[in-house]
Amino acid sequence: MHDVFDELHRRWRSGESVALATVVATWRSAPQPPGAAMLVARDGTVTGSVSGGCVEADLYERARRVLDTGTPELTRYGVSDDDAYAVGLTCGGILDVFVERVDAAGFPALDELASARRAGEPAALVTCVAADVADPPGVDPADPARRLGRRLVLAGDRVIGSLGSERLDAAASADALGLLAAGRSGLLRYGYDGQRRGSGVSLFVAAYATPPRMIVFGAIDFAAAVARIGAFLGYRVTVCDARPVFATARRFPDADEVVVDWPHRYLRAELDAGRVDGRTVVCVLTHDPRFDVPVLELALRHPVAYVGAMGSRRTHDERRKRLREAGVTAEQLARLASPIGLDLGGRTPEETAVSVAAQIVAGRWGGSGRPLADLPGPIHHPG
Repeated sequence: MHDVFDELHRRWRSGESVALATVVATWRSAPQPPGAAMLVARDGTVTGSVSGGCVEADLYERARRVLDTGTPELTRYGVSDDDAYAVGLTCGGILDVFVERVDAAGFPALDELASARRAGEPAALVTCVAADVADPPGVDPADPARRLGRRLVLAGDRVIGSLGSERLDAAASADALGLLAAGRSGLLRYGYDGQRRGSGVSLFVAAYATPPRMIVFGAIDFAAAVARIGAFLGYRVTVCDARPVFATARRFPDADEVVVDWPHRYLRAELDAGRVDGRTVVCVLTHDPRFDVPVLELALRHPVAYVGAMGSRRTHDERRKRLREAGVTAEQLARLASPIGLDLGGRTPEETAVSVAAQIVAGRWGGSGRPLADLPGPIHHPG
């Protein structure tokens, strides 16, 4: 949903009604993760995608219907064993897509969600996407229809809206905060009054966590290319170097910030301030032991997602020796990606940046870095 949110908010502010289709669950080799979204406006404009083209035509017609009726729909797409050419996913995956109408009257809290995102605050949107028809004792028979499409917004310390009961709101809020802390969207199941059981209502949590960080140390030409591809992958990119003549915003237009400071001192301050977490990637491109050894020692002692360092094999061997002398353990040293990147044979800064990005992505999802043609089994790794 991230890629269509700005368009959604723009049309919401202009008073338009739009249909929003969101992937709420996936199985096997689904092409998009939960949270992927497609927006359909009344003028026929489409923003975003949920499958890369497999089901969009059918989903477009459903979205137009929901836009007219206002009644949400939950649809499952997959490959039919009887007719593989029917509407479905040729990749063999399965996905559930929830289609709803969004406008200012039905979703007044959207502005709160947008404000939290602009401020860089973690936020979550909880939507009831399914409610069982078979009602448990004591539940109003009309309750399922009333619950469908109800929303709860968690923005900073604010909770806006309701899913139908205080106990359900409390249970969903607690679990949504857990998903938000992990930076993950997902589906939750509860009873109608928040009971933790497998029947009742299905709630989709769209997590709007702050973007993960990429910190690039060393203001060199390779750093500009790494910053560019880091921004493309959705990281909030910082370039840091102790030399003010090189660390300038003009040289790194794709970085969110350029900092003049000693690398280890900057990283220490960011760690102390809680602005570095388990999703952060650190790329050390300084080529100077005065800079890279202290910052690598610090990075390797903390559970960041990735630590890579540029240099020749001779530089790498000398660097490892200095790090061992500084007290870095063998287990910590094993986390160091050095020389940085995968073996793609690249030479230019841009080609090197691709190899670094490939290694980061492989580490995040458990990929091997080998050609897919040489590997059996599913293309997409679970994550």
